Amino acid sequence: MHRSPLLAVALAATVLIAGCDDKPAAEKPAAGASAAPAVEERDYSAWERGKSVPVADPVYPKHGNASLDVLHYGLDLNWAPPSKTLTGLATLQIRPAADAASIELDFKPYKLDKVTVDDQAVDGAKVAAERLTVPVAVTKDKPVTLAVAYHGTPATTPMPSHRGDAEPLGLTVTKEGGLYTMQEPFGAYTWYPANDQPSDKALYDIAVTVPPGYSAIAAGTPAGIEGTTFTYKSDQPMATYLQTLAVGKYKKATGKGPRGIPLTYWYRAGADDRMLPSLKKSPTFLTFLEKRFGPYPFASGGIVLVDSPSGMETQQMITMGREVKKFDAAAFEEDLLHEYAHQWFGDAVTTSNWNDLWLNEGWAMYAQFLWEQELYKFSDKELEDYLRKYDALDRKKIGPPGHPNPANFAEDNVYICPAAMLKELNDALGDAKFFALAKAWVQTQKGSQQDRASFIAFVNKQTGKDFTKLINSWLDSKTTPR
Repeated sequence: MHRSPLLAVALAATVLIAGCDDKPAAEKPAAGASAAPAVEERDYSAWERGKSVPVADPVYPKHGNASLDVLHYGLDLNWAPPSKTLTGLATLQIRPAADAASIELDFKPYKLDKVTVDDQAVDGAKVAAERLTVPVAVTKDKPVTLAVAYHGTPATTPMPSHRGDAEPLGLTVTKEGGLYTMQEPFGAYTWYPANDQPSDKALYDIAVTVPPGYSAIAAGTPAGIEGTTFTYKSDQPMATYLQTLAVGKYKKATGKGPRGIPLTYWYRAGADDRMLPSLKKSPTFLTFLEKRFGPYPFASGGIVLVDSPSGMETQQMITMGREVKKFDAAAFEEDLLHEYAHQWFGDAVTTSNWNDLWLNEGWAMYAQFLWEQELYKFSDKELEDYLRKYDALDRKKIGPPGHPNPANFAEDNVYICPAAMLKELNDALGDAKFFALAKAWVQTQKGSQQDRASFIAFVNKQTGKDFTKLINSWLDSKTTPR
């Protein structure tokens, strides 16, 4: 998610499925639960890359289920603008991470049409308090396939933040009869059953059928269009908050990034023409980032413009808001660079819990500062002074970034403060060693979920020095470290 502090203006003024035995051990279901259907053992190896180690999120504990590891989401969706009805069939391959009496996922109260587990119909499945409960007992490491057919009108959920661009989260119906979504830290559950927490990354196959004249865009690699059905495939694991869906009367432009990476830009002809030149600068942004952080980590990239005031690093297909009072191309491009940086930091390597949002935003923010520094030619001293000034203000107003207040999601402290920490780390190591560290972090941890402890351990091992105190002090201190 972007955060644009307009630095230049300020300066000018001042993981494999285990234990699949041939014959699962019989489990006695808890009272009120159905026994898992007796079916022929399935081969789940196709979704092996979707394995995660889910953890309960300490910041938003009501979202997600650490007892389930979704390996793959297969979403077959149909959008009908006249009735504002989304019809879906979500097929999930799930590895239980613990024995449980039922399958529980985040889900808005759509009308359930049919629910099956391993092709067997399940009675008693229900959606209540934004939670889908399927009364089928599951056993640790014995994967199951859950299919949920549903329909209804999408509804959003509030964003826990005081940001100036804060808006309702989840799938939003536009005035023109289209759709778009912003869903960090949660909100994917407003359009499909989801384990809506960052630690559970999964693979995706998405097919969206829309009326003639409309286009449908999702995260992942474009997999073709048949009639008015648009398909996308993610064979690199993705957290739910990084998925996206946009439907509208779009035009498409294409380009190529470094090493021939295919790029796609979705925009409205006429209304978005002023933004198209900035979108087409994507190869320049990617070249800048590859030089510092190594190869772009996915098979394709792109941008979709939506009716939002914000921007979001949705995986392989950045979601950028077109709702700006006065379009500033330079500021818009700085935001684009920031979201592209997230493809390395946040998408390829994802935080496992929202206490460590700094791990995503600090890197993307620092990359944005480096871009601005090169563009506007300000000195390291000017950058240092700027970071320390606003770090002090943010710590006083919002607190340190290491344990953010749940009511202050993605506010300035998780951007500026960790970016200042990375600047200190860069100064201590020098550019050669610092960017070698950054490249190694992404390229060796790609596809995984990480946290503060694993980052510190990686930094210390990679550099041969102990930076534990430096990192912890910048994350936890109530005042700017000296």
